[in-house]
Amino acid sequence: MLNKWKRVDWSIVFIVFIFGILSIALIHSGVAAWPKFKGNDTKMIFFYIAGFMAFFGMMLIDFRLLTKYFLYLFGAGAILMIIVIFKGEELNGAQGWLNLGFINLQPAELFKLVLIITLAALLMRKYRMRLLFWRDVVPLGLVTLIPFALAMKQNDIGNGLSYLVILLGMLWIGKLKYSHALIILVITAVAVVGGIKAYVTFHDQIATTLKQTNKEHWLNRMDPWLLPDKADKNAAYHTKNASVAIAAGGMFGNGYMKGPYVQSGRVPYTYSDSIFVVVAEEFGFFGCSVLLLLYFILIHRLILISLECKDKVGPLLIVGVVAMWLYQIFENIGMFMGLMPLTGITLPFISYGGTSLLINMASLGLAMSVRIHGHEVDDDIPRTTRASLTRSS
Repeated sequence: MLNKWKRVDWSIVFIVFIFGILSIALIHSGVAAWPKFKGNDTKMIFFYIAGFMAFFGMMLIDFRLLTKYFLYLFGAGAILMIIVIFKGEELNGAQGWLNLGFINLQPAELFKLVLIITLAALLMRKYRMRLLFWRDVVPLGLVTLIPFALAMKQNDIGNGLSYLVILLGMLWIGKLKYSHALIILVITAVAVVGGIKAYVTFHDQIATTLKQTNKEHWLNRMDPWLLPDKADKNAAYHTKNASVAIAAGGMFGNGYMKGPYVQSGRVPYTYSDSIFVVVAEEFGFFGCSVLLLLYFILIHRLILISLECKDKVGPLLIVGVVAMWLYQIFENIGMFMGLMPLTGITLPFISYGGTSLLINMASLGLAMSVRIHGHEVDDDIPRTTRASLTRSS
């Protein structure tokens, strides 16, 4: 046990501790103009305490045991995703939360970690083998489409897209052929460009259909991004004010709790999805750069762990976690700069949210488990565990 604690990368723990301080301070500033949400900063303290418990708990579990039981994890996650469709609470057009009393559980967030473990377990069986398109890539895509379809049924496009990004990242490290990667890239580019072109060209017909099927919230997400002139005033209000607030921050910002747009309440959800706006307006370009630098250091440390790992499944797990975070960071920041559509995606470790933080901390614990247990050769693994792992592979 002592040797395991010696292998903990305490620089990562320190970075997350800094994230916790920043998160609580930024949430405190973000809720100042919203009396309804005051107290979320205090709740985030307890979420971080629970998060560190999840981190250390996951860290001590041999990650290979999780990949062994991936089918049970996948099944449980899928059941929760189905339950939330019928019994879940709706927020901002997305029906994705289960009220458990002490926390609102979001199964779509939980499934990101489940999907990473599942894909890693399946790709592990093709270790050092080139992936074949029909035999390997297509089945893995179908596995990913299950949670993607369930997330889209919940109107949760943000988490739905994260599943696809995780798949692409893990396929790449799983020895995807360059020709297949090119095919996927071309298909993705054609689908995105074609979809945007079709949306712009047939906007009126699409808008009519969405309104008739009570899917009008999709217009509120897509119009401010692609057709700001046609966007509903209320729909464009969020992104427009957020963009102005970011620009108003300048180089060094207006000072903590002195952002005019944030403190006047003109930017919604500044404690959660829009928390990057708080950073930009109050601390400017310099503050944003420091935050991104912390993310870079964290991801760099995780990549180093994957390179040092002697086990075949460890790097797959870490790449899945890194892909998940890179997507969330890019989407969360990009949607306020006109680069991405507005989605309900959190900024990792910073935005308010119990489920999101717990999953991120558990994912980080999984990566730390790779560092602690990934150096072990067969002789270092307990005999019973080694036998079970051998049977599963």
